[in-house]
Order: sequence, then C-alpha cells, then structure tokens
Amino acid sequence: MTSGQPPLIAVVGCDGSGKSTVTTILRDWMAQERRTALCHLGKQTGNIGRRIARLPFMGKRLDKTIHEKAQVAKTKGGPGILTALVIYAFSMRRVRRFRRMLALRRQGYAIVADRFPQMAVPGPMDGMALADVELRNAVVRFLSRREQAQYRWMTAHRPDLVIRLNVSLETALARKPDHRPSSLARKVADVPRLSFQGAPIVDIDAQRPLPEVLEEAKRAVRAVLDARDGAPQPR
Repeated sequence: MTSGQPPLIAVVGCDGSGKSTVTTILRDWMAQERRTALCHLGKQTGNIGRRIARLPFMGKRLDKTIHEKAQVAKTKGGPGILTALVIYAFSMRRVRRFRRMLALRRQGYAIVADRFPQMAVPGPMDGMALADVELRNAVVRFLSRREQAQYRWMTAHRPDLVIRLNVSLETALARKPDHRPSSLARKVADVPRLSFQGAPIVDIDAQRPLPEVLEEAKRAVRAVLDARDGAPQPR
C-alpha cells in the first residue's frame, strides 16, 4: 500500500461488466466514512464512435468505414500522421484525467477509479494505442515513444486494489447491444490478462446478480481500508 496516501481502488473490466454502477456505489459507500472521489480514467474514444454511428442516414456506414481503415492501417506500417495525432491526443486526455486524480489524492481524497491505465496488454483495454502496430513513420514513432513514457509514469502509481470484473462475450453483447462485437470480443479476451505492476487483484464474476457482485467488491475494499491502521478520515 502506498505509504501516507489515501487508498486508491481501481475497477476494470470490459464494457458491459458494470464498472460505472460498481464504482458509483463503492464511492457512495466509502464516502460514509472518509472523503472519496470517483475518477474516470478512460479515454472514452468509444463514446465518439457510438455518437458517429447514431448520426442520421450515414452514421453507421461512416463508423464502419473509419473502423475498417483503422484495421487496414495496422497492416500497412501503422497509422498516418494525422490519425496518430488524434490517437495521441486521446491518450493525453487520459493523462490529464490521471493528473486530476492525483491532485485529489494529494488533497486527502480516497479514490475509486473507473478504469486504470496498464502496459501489460496494448490496445483498447486501457493500454497504449500506438504500441501494437508496426510504425514506419518517424513522427508516429516519436508519438509512440511519448505515449509509452506517459504510460510508464501513470502505471508507476500502483493501485492499492484492482477489482477486475469478468463477463462473457454473450453477456457483454446483451448489455451493450450498440457496441461492435469484434471490439467487445477483444476486450473480453484481454481482461484476464491485465496486470498492474503487481497490485493486488480481486477477480469477480460480474455476470452474477448485482448485490452479490457488490458484496464481494465491498469485502475486498474493506480489507484494504482496515489494513491502513488509522481512524477513517473525516467527511
């Protein structure tokens, strides 16, 4: 546990695993005895894709075209400069959110994080976006190195506990029918592979009823809080 710092609890999982619900309830529960903030540490690029898909007339076709071009770029020397700049900008959005989270923690707030950056698995599950393709362009390689440096800095801040919510692809699709199946399939496969610099990880079957998921999550968090040896912070 990070000495002298309020607890940092990260909740990770595929879309449809219940991260938003679990993190909100955990924040409210922890806030009964200590100052607690909920921080979203994702890039939320998927939200933009879904907004494009919902546009009238051409939305779904445009979203499909963008996705197909992105997949082709991975097999042809990586993304172009403009695409890489957009990808890098979204990564910096996560960095800004991470800095705000650290500022709250320095102010004495316990943190419940919805998502958390990681370097074990490149790609959409909170990993580096410019690391899993062959980069032939010098500018893109520079952006990739900068992204990697930022992720090394973020992941050096190890959570006190990671709650990993696991669901099947069928469950994820049922809960998120507007998401691209291929994207969900990759995320479902990546979740069990995530690691966070040796941080304690509790795996929870998030396909169970919500009260059971919350009970197990609260039990894991309570163990972390009790291990801190001190009176709860005043609200």
